[in-house]
Amino acid sequence: MGESGVFVGIDVARERLDVAIRPSGEAWYVTNDLAGVQELVQRLQGLGPTLIVLEATGGLEYLVVGELALVGLPLAVMNPRLIRRFAQATGRLAKTDKLDAQVLAHFAEVVRPEPRPLPDVATRELAALVTRRRQLIEMRSAELQRLRTAAPRVRPQIQEHVATLTRYLASLDHELRDRIEGSPLWRDKDDLLLSAKGVGPVLSATLLSQLPELGRLDHRKLAALVGVAPLNQDSGQWRGKRRCWGGRGEVRAVLAMATRAAIRSNPAIRGFYQRLIAAGKVDKVALTACMHKFLCILNAMVRHGVPWQRTYLAIDNKHSC
Repeated sequence: MGESGVFVGIDVARERLDVAIRPSGEAWYVTNDLAGVQELVQRLQGLGPTLIVLEATGGLEYLVVGELALVGLPLAVMNPRLIRRFAQATGRLAKTDKLDAQVLAHFAEVVRPEPRPLPDVATRELAALVTRRRQLIEMRSAELQRLRTAAPRVRPQIQEHVATLTRYLASLDHELRDRIEGSPLWRDKDDLLLSAKGVGPVLSATLLSQLPELGRLDHRKLAALVGVAPLNQDSGQWRGKRRCWGGRGEVRAVLAMATRAAIRSNPAIRGFYQRLIAAGKVDKVALTACMHKFLCILNAMVRHGVPWQRTYLAIDNKHSC
């Protein structure tokens, strides 16, 4: 076991954590509370695992991931869709908590994803505020749509709800700015990002909270992480169209809106878009390429700590991100 390493899969549920170890095949479970997690941490420290893999479960994993990271154990929190596809590819069609833990351990042993640090509490809270802002905007947009065709009897209720949602949004925007300006690290990154025309407070807060890898990864890995990197679709001598898929949908949606604004207001992005359209690219393809380029430049800005103009010129002179 020492030569091949120890790989751990943890299936996270509301009440319990199912644990599987490879290659030994050992398995057990603990309760998903502080006492159970502390017991788990002690056992895993004794094993000295090479890698621990969990699925992102929307918050249920925060306690165990935080405690594991606190003692320096290597772990990776993975997209559940990726784990399920791996299970199907390896013939694991049945699904139980115990089987899921075994699949996670197998994934850790075979794929060996790179361990990544968990965002700290402040970053997770900022991400929660950004997500809540998006939810409020969606609710307000839905109510405004209903208002167009609403009967006179219910129109005042809808208008009141829209006004309430608007007040919540204003309060939330104020809290987002206070949190960013209250952190020296975030404030410096925010100032850099806002130096680019097309980047507003919403995109800046989204990148800070939901893309902490910005400035740490090279542009190819970052583009794939967001889902704006064209992926090959080739087989033998056949060459298919490159397509973008996967990635962090919330980041991509905000980046798309910001890139639209940049096409109007940022000469560099506008010129790139116009060249693509002149070359016969459809709008969606040109927009995605502009998103890729925009993200690439923002990544370089944060990495080198320089504002938009100098970074863009340096990258543009090299004809590459």
